[in-house]
Amino acid sequence: MSEADFWNNSEKAQATVAELKGINSILKPLEEAVAAGADLEALEELAREDVSLEPELAAEADRLEKMVDALELASLLSGAHDSCDALVSIHARDGGTDANDWAEMLLRMYSAWATKHDYAIELLDRQDDAVAGIQSATVAIKGPQAYGYLKGETGIHRLVRISPFNAEGKRQTSFAAVDVAPEIADDDTEVELKDEDIREDVFRASGAGGQHVNKTSSAIRLTHFPTGIVVQCQSERSQHKNRATAIKMLRARIARLQEEKREAEQLARYKQQPKTGFGSQIRNYFLHPDQRVKDQRTGHYVGNFQSVLDGNLDGFFNAYLRWKASGSAPTADDDA
Repeated sequence: MSEADFWNNSEKAQATVAELKGINSILKPLEEAVAAGADLEALEELAREDVSLEPELAAEADRLEKMVDALELASLLSGAHDSCDALVSIHARDGGTDANDWAEMLLRMYSAWATKHDYAIELLDRQDDAVAGIQSATVAIKGPQAYGYLKGETGIHRLVRISPFNAEGKRQTSFAAVDVAPEIADDDTEVELKDEDIREDVFRASGAGGQHVNKTSSAIRLTHFPTGIVVQCQSERSQHKNRATAIKMLRARIARLQEEKREAEQLARYKQQPKTGFGSQIRNYFLHPDQRVKDQRTGHYVGNFQSVLDGNLDGFFNAYLRWKASGSAPTADDDA
């Protein structure tokens, strides 16, 4: 980074900066914990001679314990793609307009979490509903171990509330599907894309963006024949940029599919049934009759619905990482 020509290639330079940020996110807490351990040892010797230091010793021991817990949790982010940025796709499912509104609420929730952690957010695709909310959206969340933290969010999210779109004030259950994939570099040899395996369709963008977007065929839809994966992008006015983004999304979805196959093989080896996946209900959000959010896999529970919607998701993420680690035997190939 200190070389004079470092910023000549902006994209490569930013990737290097992001790599350094990821390394420091692990090394700095480790260095702090090692230093705190040495300080605690010195404080213990002093406390043997001065009992008035015992409260301070207990407080420092507690602080070090929390540091070690955090490092232990970070060590669980050792999967093949955990250090990658994340592509988060949200799709409204059953529930009509309420489901569209719920999908947009989830989009704001993940955006709020990313903002709290100083992660960058880039909107790649958004399909607004005619009445309210969104039909679907895809965002890139960029930061240290973004995919490692977010990957457990893949699945069905269920909301129960009094519908704001029902004049009779009836309770409504809505569903939205979340899919999280790692953003794979173009030169990653693990995900190989062949031109003959991809069909490209060009169409007019339907979302917001001005007259130019709606009058030109700038939107791109890619269909990958071997996997059946379909992705589309219309966020940019440039067809070239939309195609590049769509390729990035396709690469991420294929990498996620490969990861799921490895996990399924791992679970089958230990005769376990997979409890996660794109078609499973992983979390319930209640606004009626009382407020609560509960993860169906880990049992992690929060009694403040709004706090969760404001992006306070670390408890769910941490619980998932620990649950995943305890649910399968550790091996060199285990992505937990």
